[in-house]
Amino acid sequence: MSNHLDPLSNPLNIETIQEIENLDLPIMQKHHVRILAHCLQILKIINVDNSLEDQNKNPLREWCDNQSRKFDDRKFSDLFYEQLESTSQKLSTFSKKIGKSIQDLQIDDLVLLVEQC
Repeated sequence: MSNHLDPLSNPLNIETIQEIENLDLPIMQKHHVRILAHCLQILKIINVDNSLEDQNKNPLREWCDNQSRKFDDRKFSDLFYEQLESTSQKLSTFSKKIGKSIQDLQIDDLVLLVEQC
């Protein structure tokens, strides 16, 4: 098994990565924006994928479980879920505060959130 991750598995496209890199922010804030953008994209993917699914399921938990199967590691799934759930709550609270849905958040919104921390 290769130690390299499949570049096609990254939810962020190269344009988004470059946009974040070009921000006039300290490196730690850029890193925070990248993490938020990555999580946001995962949440958007899950929402799209979940549109036809049974609403009684926890799509975030299922998504994390599916990702952890690649590593055969339940602890990874649990930790990944905790982190994504926490970020989801943070993004949800912030999006309501600025009058947007999570699906409508953009990089500029994430920068604002990071600058408020």
